[in-house]
Amino acid sequence: QVQLVESGGGSVQAGGSLSLTCEARTFSLDEYGMGWFRRAPGKGREAVASIAPYDQTTYYSNSVKGRFTIPRDDAKNRVYLQMINLKPGDTAVYYCAADYFHDSWGEWEPPSLEGEYDYWGQGTQVTVSS
Repeated sequence: QVQLVESGGGSVQAGGSLSLTCEARTFSLDEYGMGWFRRAPGKGREAVASIAPYDQTTYYSNSVKGRFTIPRDDAKNRVYLQMINLKPGDTAVYYCAADYFHDSWGEWEPPSLEGEYDYWGQGTQVTVSS
């Protein structure tokens, strides 16, 4: 049963923009820290951005800081990855992931291990041409 579904991938020229959507189909996102990851051809999966539940603190990799943002809309059960000024190096399959965190008084931080995430989407392709 598919838990998370990504959409919005596609092809764009360098300097262009894309917005990805991750929708939870079978659970509520409001108690989950959410992350976006990507896997470029021939490379390992890389954490790109994440957002905490409750206080919505955001985290970004240095490679995308200032170009990507990760808003969430818990009412719609969605998290987004808004990407501007795309570069050919951003070409990858993008995945979203969810990490359960029920402590509304605590401070969520992105898990250090991918295996700590509870759910993963199937991925969506982003291709940036020069």
